[in-house]
Amino acid sequence: MKHRIVVLGAGYSGAYVAGNLARRLSPADVEITVINAVPDFVQRLRLHQLAAGQQIEAPKLADVFAGSGIRLRVARVTTVEPERQVVAVADAGGGSELGYDTLVYALGSHGDLRRIPGAAEHAFDVSARPSALRLRERLDSLEDPGRRGDGGSVVVVGDGLTGIETATEFAESRPGLSVTLVARGELGARLSAGARSHLRRAFDRLGVIVVEHTEVEAIEATRVLCCDGTVLASDATVWTAGFAVGPIAAAGGLEVTDSGRIAVDRTMRSVSHRNIYAVGDSVHAIGDNGRPLPMSCASAGYTSDQAIAAIVGRLTAREVANKKLIYTYNHISLGRRDGLLQMVDDEGQAKPKHIGGRKAARIKSGLLKMSLWATSHPTLGMPKHKHHVAVASEVSAEKTVA
Repeated sequence: MKHRIVVLGAGYSGAYVAGNLARRLSPADVEITVINAVPDFVQRLRLHQLAAGQQIEAPKLADVFAGSGIRLRVARVTTVEPERQVVAVADAGGGSELGYDTLVYALGSHGDLRRIPGAAEHAFDVSARPSALRLRERLDSLEDPGRRGDGGSVVVVGDGLTGIETATEFAESRPGLSVTLVARGELGARLSAGARSHLRRAFDRLGVIVVEHTEVEAIEATRVLCCDGTVLASDATVWTAGFAVGPIAAAGGLEVTDSGRIAVDRTMRSVSHRNIYAVGDSVHAIGDNGRPLPMSCASAGYTSDQAIAAIVGRLTAREVANKKLIYTYNHISLGRRDGLLQMVDDEGQAKPKHIGGRKAARIKSGLLKMSLWATSHPTLGMPKHKHHVAVASEVSAEKTVA
């Protein structure tokens, strides 16, 4: 019987892991199935651009995995039962179960709209394609001359990377809008002094209003209420001040952190269930600096590389190499023609050096294109010789090297 590998989620991490496992493991020995709620590959890092009105490619996963031997199941994961080694899913045809021998959990995160009263009812977010499209429709309606001549007002809550990119993208793509960003502290507080200055110049150039040192208390249909009594009129409020993971891992009995992220060892293997691995935003991974890796595209890449090495190594009775788990820079787009590349040190603090302007924008654009291309071509470089799965007694005698 073939070893069954099931990958939950086909975002950047899930699709990358599945494609690499298909390249490295013999199809005579393994069967790889990817379960994803939608039939398309969603470029989550560009959803703020989609909401702004730009055309963002969404390749069909059936085309992405064509020729790789990977089986695609378009369905929503409802439960994971580690003791039975099954995953329950639901689709238009009803519900069913899939068994696994190795599970890769890559279900990612979503906007945490539960944190503030009214956010779930009245705020938009850019963490999923449907919500980004709903926001796009709302912005389109605000720019309708028959409805409103001034283009309307948008309030972006949150001054992290997503908030900064969303505010600047909207201001550049839809100049008729009045865009305000609400920051809990100083704008760009985690950046170097030079990068903060560049960021402020970009906001001034684009006309983005910044409300600093302010916390949001509640969100209403047409207003944002702040803890200090400030009231901001808003025709569309965008929540970017925090992300959360779904409850499936915790409900299935996996050991998780207080935030619901899966606790793993150095190789991305669940500390409570030895045949489950977690990658991307779903995992609570400790980096080489002893600090938890943040939810980010870079972290997704490093945790995925480590999980791939561990799965291939253990299944083939080879040594499991420790891959790098680092966080070295932040890429921030400031519209289509400006950006920031901020280097960070081993403690996660900003280094004095940064790159700004068109060069940084080109680097960010290149990385996004490279990520899409790599994900969309999982069969590229398929080796003629693939590793065979070892017998059970060999797999149990694992070795790990630094």
